[in-house]
Amino acid sequence: MKEEVSVTATLRQALGMLGLLTLLTGVVYPLVMTGLARLTMSSRADGNPMVLAGQLVGSELVGQSFDDPQHFWGRPSATEPVPYRADASSGSNLSPFGKAFHEQAAARTDALRKADPGNNTPVPIDLVTASASGLDPHISPQAAYYQASRVAHARAISVDRVRQLVDDHLERPTWGFLGQPRVNVLMLNLALEQELLDRPKPSRGAQ
Repeated sequence: MKEEVSVTATLRQALGMLGLLTLLTGVVYPLVMTGLARLTMSSRADGNPMVLAGQLVGSELVGQSFDDPQHFWGRPSATEPVPYRADASSGSNLSPFGKAFHEQAAARTDALRKADPGNNTPVPIDLVTASASGLDPHISPQAAYYQASRVAHARAISVDRVRQLVDDHLERPTWGFLGQPRVNVLMLNLALEQELLDRPKPSRGAQ
């Protein structure tokens, strides 16, 4: 009888502790952290939403698929069934020594070459290989500069102007030593779109 009471009491204590910890770590802690984040960095707490002409167009923190020649293209994403799917974050898990990996990289290289046939510079590696998360919103400066001629031609603007936009959106390593220089693809494309919106519209001549 004493043993049964002891087991019941222990089970009750264990379930009580489970409920308490679930409440603290699953409800109270997230709410407190979210509240503090909203007070100190409201934009980041909401996922750094990006807006153009009053319309939500994406998040600064999550990449998205671009395939129009007028836009900069991001790093490939291996998430399924669609690229940059946040709830399916993952890499391809393909071996860099495997045939499938090399065939995939070759196909991506061919697509870049066909989109800009006059560009004979080497294709940066991050334009043909997916990141481990599949959500990377950044590319290297080299990957952005590589695409400048294609974007300039498609938008009928100078290459120098496109390269200047890349320079303007170059992000340095965090605190000067964490990470690598990078360019946020969505923010760069938004700058291109904003420049288009800001262009003076042609007017009719005097009649």
